[in-house]
Amino acid sequence: MVTERGLEVLRAIVQDYVATHEPVGSRSIVERHAFGVSAATIRNDMAQLEDEDLIVAPHTSSGRVPTDKGYRLFVNHLAQVRPLSTGQRNAIETFLADPADLDDLMIRTVRVLTQLTGQVALAQYPSFARANITHIELVALAPNRMLVVLVTDAGGVSQRIAPLPIDLDDADVAVLRAQLAALITGQAVGEATDRMQALASTAPIAAAQRLHPALGALATVISEELAEFRQERLVMAGAATLARREQDFRGSIHPLLEAIEEQVTLLRLMSEMVTDEHGLATSIGTENEPFGLGEASIVASNYAAPGGTARVGVMGPTRMDYPSNLAAARAVARYLSRMLEEDGTAR
Repeated sequence: MVTERGLEVLRAIVQDYVATHEPVGSRSIVERHAFGVSAATIRNDMAQLEDEDLIVAPHTSSGRVPTDKGYRLFVNHLAQVRPLSTGQRNAIETFLADPADLDDLMIRTVRVLTQLTGQVALAQYPSFARANITHIELVALAPNRMLVVLVTDAGGVSQRIAPLPIDLDDADVAVLRAQLAALITGQAVGEATDRMQALASTAPIAAAQRLHPALGALATVISEELAEFRQERLVMAGAATLARREQDFRGSIHPLLEAIEEQVTLLRLMSEMVTDEHGLATSIGTENEPFGLGEASIVASNYAAPGGTARVGVMGPTRMDYPSNLAAARAVARYLSRMLEEDGTAR
């Protein structure tokens, strides 16, 4: 069993190794930290930590570095999430102020997070699967081309051009808009999708035969767009930081690059991470091996949105500044929550 002083020695090793990228020896711990004991005593503590597989010697006669198990113990019990500086908080507020729409807000979120941490930033979109349709608009671009705009109460906005099989005038557009709005406004995305799919495949009644080809074409486009709303989405920034930090990884960074490109793996991992009572989650090194990302660590924080909770965080090497990265993720998540709570901010 590791003693209290042993745990503090582990904290010192993690902090010094993250700061210097050099294995940490007993003499440097005595010099940098006020333990009030000899280097020989610290060596005994380090030997116990090594027996517990919390630190390891990367080379013969070298200092020690944390293992993934050591990082886990540090994050769970020893890391103190530091508040951001006033300048960092102001940077978040300034960078995220007055977004044009939800997409703009999410892109700004990952950009500011990668600037704060120097890591790859990840953000899940709010879930639109449980959102309700609040508005549909049809804008005639030509007699046979229509811009379809859909808006949800979770901030989702969709715009798509629909080619039509017949020409329409302004009165026709008004009739179609009213019919579609009556069917899907106030409905959940799933129910609205079902209604549009049914409409697209329904034979017209005699009185509605003239406009039905256009109505069916619009229903098909709308159902496809609503299906997009139901898919999970991830936005990222800072992939270039992996190349700059390649020496921090024990092996190849190619699995990380593939995960960034495909997104599905990262979406699963982000969704399955277990949060603590503060809404913070960390997945370290070998804990990510089932996802093929055993070289990386991910830290994340929940944020609140009208459609439920989602996560924002960063991905990088296991040798990362966990307290600072968790603080940045938490601060950005809190500000993002406030932005999404404000009426109309994400639309």
